[in-house]
Amino acid sequence: MPNANSSDDQIARLLDIMTKLRHPTEGCPWDVEQTMDSLVRYTIEETYEVADAIASNDMDEIRDELGDLLFQVVFYARIAEETGHFDFNDVAKAISDKLVRRHPHVFSAPRSGMDQVQLSAQWDAIKAQEKAAKKKSANQSYLLDSVPSGLPALMYAQKLQKACAKVGFDWPEIAPVLDKVKEELDEIQQELVQEDIDQSAIEEEIGDALFAMVNLARHAKVDADSALRKASHKFALRFNKVEQLAAHQDRTLDTMTLDEMEALWQQVKSLDK
Repeated sequence: MPNANSSDDQIARLLDIMTKLRHPTEGCPWDVEQTMDSLVRYTIEETYEVADAIASNDMDEIRDELGDLLFQVVFYARIAEETGHFDFNDVAKAISDKLVRRHPHVFSAPRSGMDQVQLSAQWDAIKAQEKAAKKKSANQSYLLDSVPSGLPALMYAQKLQKACAKVGFDWPEIAPVLDKVKEELDEIQQELVQEDIDQSAIEEEIGDALFAMVNLARHAKVDADSALRKASHKFALRFNKVEQLAAHQDRTLDTMTLDEMEALWQQVKSLDK
């Protein structure tokens, strides 16, 4: 008797549920009206919810959020299947083929004792071959065409910089990168003290400074998105503690002055050390 909880059975069940949800007359009206374009924002939200669950180290929550993310993949595949382009099996086959192709040291050749540097170089070489083949077939000619512009801003900046670094367009050491960050901050200050404030110029200079900070993070071997996420979580936890301290004083934050809240903030910071 087949195991009702086997992975194959559960995937088949999920695909069947998706088919029923998308049925033109008997499905869910919201699911039926969705397109790939309309789903993108939900996919991004689900990805971040997975990251939040991992940050909280809640295994039940991680399982549930991964399920939500998997449903997004199934949703896209179903829409593509309805238009005759591909189905879920094609998606699974494509990633399986890619993983086998990019890991010849595991699936093709016998293990050769390659270290991490050699494995990374091999991975990049195989990716470059794949991209060259795509460019030839699609008549693409630019290095950065392969970086998806729809990525979250920090990740997009980081990937652009990594792509340029691979062809040598990069500072060889961190000192000039730090100088560039300082330069960009000075340019923001110059815009802020203008008699006639140009908001678009301020936005541009802040964007340049953020791009420079991402570059600094990369040279310092820090993932900018991860660093900002951790800093944001730290801020949220500390602010929650500020609110708790205010509650102990029978106060709410909206009745306190900035100086009073700052005093509580400093108290929380000292407790965290």
